[in-house]
Amino acid sequence: MYNKKSFEMNINELASFIDQSVLKPEFTQNDIKKYITEGIEYGCKTVCINPASIDIARELCKGTKTGICVVCDFPFGQSSTKSKVMQAEMICKDRDVEDLDVVSNYGWIKSGKWNDFEAELKAVTEVVHNFGTLLKVIFETDALNKDEIIKATEISCKVGVDFVKTSTGFFTGGTNNGAIPEIISTMIDTVKGRCKIKGAGGIRDQAAFFKLIDMGIDRMGIGYKSTPVVLGISNRVSSDVY
Repeated sequence: MYNKKSFEMNINELASFIDQSVLKPEFTQNDIKKYITEGIEYGCKTVCINPASIDIARELCKGTKTGICVVCDFPFGQSSTKSKVMQAEMICKDRDVEDLDVVSNYGWIKSGKWNDFEAELKAVTEVVHNFGTLLKVIFETDALNKDEIIKATEISCKVGVDFVKTSTGFFTGGTNNGAIPEIISTMIDTVKGRCKIKGAGGIRDQAAFFKLIDMGIDRMGIGYKSTPVVLGISNRVSSDVY
């Protein structure tokens, strides 16, 4: 994105890598407004929200440089293909959602149901692109092995997604490592420039944030508590799981 190292970037440039996560289901309406507003003030690329928060985000983001990223079938990805497609269409139809982050059926990935995985992803990609929205597909890499990540990435590139993404930040089936360098390196090596890469989960300090930028990542999902930390606005270490 920039022909410079992360430590050379100003806050606006660094913030352009961030989709600030405002996704916790227990958030009140006031919490949602507060953390969306903070994401806008930090200059984040987008605020990443649940579908129920679209109206709040639309009002607050209007006229700003911060866009709206909405999750689809989040966080488990276990709806039917028809349901995912319908949800994607409902989210994108007003054409003011920049990005849609859809959770793949990673149980299908683990089961080797590659034809079903591809068919579902193709159907979602087609409807999302019809509205001019960018599509990110979440693999939940902590649930997968390296070979599964590589094959899922290959299929995603074939289908034409805009981003492959590591994690939801809400994985409950094991260790929640998120966007660790080894996973990002595997995705970069597999993508070979055919689509972009978003890392999410576990990016809670500036050292991790800078390392991923310098590796060549395109976007990162950062928890609302962690955004000021990775931007260097706050020195505290965030405990946010996202």
